[in-house]
Amino acid sequence: MSGMLLIARRELGAYFNSVWGYVVVSVILAINGLFFNAFAVTDKPKLSSDVLESFFEYTWGLTVIAAILLTMRLIAEERQTGTLTLLDSSPLTDAQVVGGKFLSAFFFLAVFTLLSVYMPALIFVNGKVSMGHIVAGYTGILLTASSTLALGTFASSVTRSQVVAAIIGGVLLAFLILCWLVARIADPPVDGLFAYLAYFDAHFHTTFRRGQIHMKDVVYYLSLTWVFLLLATRVLSARRWR
Repeated sequence: MSGMLLIARRELGAYFNSVWGYVVVSVILAINGLFFNAFAVTDKPKLSSDVLESFFEYTWGLTVIAAILLTMRLIAEERQTGTLTLLDSSPLTDAQVVGGKFLSAFFFLAVFTLLSVYMPALIFVNGKVSMGHIVAGYTGILLTASSTLALGTFASSVTRSQVVAAIIGGVLLAFLILCWLVARIADPPVDGLFAYLAYFDAHFHTTFRRGQIHMKDVVYYLSLTWVFLLLATRVLSARRWR
């Protein structure tokens, strides 16, 4: 655990001391604010709950984009600069390296995602929403961030190019998001599998976005996080023994 925290602290320093992390998060927060004012809060009368649901929908999409952009450098950059060899020769295990890098990205993204809480708080100026709805929505956003960061970490582990890592992560993410569409045209029992895998439609759109927390959705996102982190660890292990 100490080794994992050491890597996490090292990576956090890289995020907070580099321009890239701030640029990504600042742009995402700015776009989120524009979307909130343009689409969530409109001139037409809307229920406060509808405004909040729209906010979480846009925030979800922007969060997964930020997660892919933040993780594309995690391991690919180490390979590109040759510093991954130094990690291979250290007493740290592959699981500690992957876990530490993931934790740093999650902490960084979580902090800046939670900074957007002032936007749903503005709803209280002219309306009223349940605090439970806000908590449920942000819980879903953070769980999505966790699984997407894990997916991005895996994508970054299979290549030395940061651009290729972003493309791989984007393709995998697009596949999971579009599973709902495949489920509509597939035959039973395959349609049920794709319906369950639907990243947004089945596990966020109908639950967290509406202020509901279901255990099956929590398990889904945490399972994806574990699977992709395990895959990233296996990729690093395979490289070590070449």
